[in-house]
Amino acid sequence: MKRKICVVTSSRADYGLLRVLMKEIEGHQDLTLQVLATGMHLSETFGFTYKKIEEDGFKINSKVDTLTDSDSPVGIADSVARGISGCALSYEEMKPDLIVLLGDRFEIFAAATAALFVKIPIAHLHGGETTLGAFDEALRHSITKMSSLHFVATEEYRNRVIQLGENPKFVFNVGGIGTENIRNFDLLGIKELEEALDFTFGEKNLLVTFHPTTLDSENPTDQLDQLLDALSELSDTKIIFTLPNADTGGREFIKRIEEFVSRNSNSRSYVSLGQLLYFSCVSQVDGVLGNSSSGLLEVPSFKKGSINIGDRQEGRMQALSVINCHPAKLEILDAIEKLYSVEFQRSLELVKNPYEGKDSVKSIVKKLSETGLTEIVKKRFYDL
Repeated sequence: MKRKICVVTSSRADYGLLRVLMKEIEGHQDLTLQVLATGMHLSETFGFTYKKIEEDGFKINSKVDTLTDSDSPVGIADSVARGISGCALSYEEMKPDLIVLLGDRFEIFAAATAALFVKIPIAHLHGGETTLGAFDEALRHSITKMSSLHFVATEEYRNRVIQLGENPKFVFNVGGIGTENIRNFDLLGIKELEEALDFTFGEKNLLVTFHPTTLDSENPTDQLDQLLDALSELSDTKIIFTLPNADTGGREFIKRIEEFVSRNSNSRSYVSLGQLLYFSCVSQVDGVLGNSSSGLLEVPSFKKGSINIGDRQEGRMQALSVINCHPAKLEILDAIEKLYSVEFQRSLELVKNPYEGKDSVKSIVKKLSETGLTEIVKKRFYDL
């Protein structure tokens, strides 16, 4: 009998990374793919992105609606509770043999918690990383402790997962699957991209993604205002925004960005680009600006500069193409000036992405199909 692998996806971001893996699972002779869509995928505010999953030819076996009308701390906690309950019921109906989760969002934490209670083993991707500016840090390590198989992006992260008490036998350094996804796309040329976006690129172009920092002592909206004030100075630059996730305060961020776009004709915002359009944009712009993990994980593979604002990604390994700055207008403008400098642009040709892997997806699927499940359900703490 084929082993049933349930992939849980909660957002455009994790689906973009999981898509190629899902295709590989679907085509494996010994595996059956199940898909559970939750979180932002089912929200009109965030573009009903579950439709993209279906357009790609996948059957969604279960939809677990978790988001409430509030992105306050209490609203997020309510969403987690809904996610735990809804995922548990879905698992009971689908009866997967193994659950695949990526990352650290609260929806993924809920999916992991439900799996723990119903005794279904978890394979977790991108564990061991640190992001000191968000409560995702605690959620990621918690998911690690609930998981039985671990697919990490670097050797440093592998060591950290082992340090958390996980058996090295089940911790695999496969690299970041996002870098492999880049090689699987035929990226759009600039004319095709402009037509798809209904947007005309200029002589200078920046791609901006800025999320709320959920653990920062500073007011996240004040940080966004500093960024927008800096961008308002760039009258000679075309600006593409991808709107933030459903984090605490995310809706206020969306409102302010859309107000900025309405006042500045050189800018456009998009709820969800999808990975093909996103990567195509990265290939055409001069640099990526904000605090998204993609600026560290995937953008260096394009030999493009990333300006990483604030501490949301603090603790993650970085390529030399990453420029760090505080969320202050003048510092952001200084970082943009450095991005465009001749010296920095020349240095990008020598950049190596620390997250580059080799055959990451095939390595993961091999372990998903071959690992004995009975030996990983009951874990022992691994002492160093």
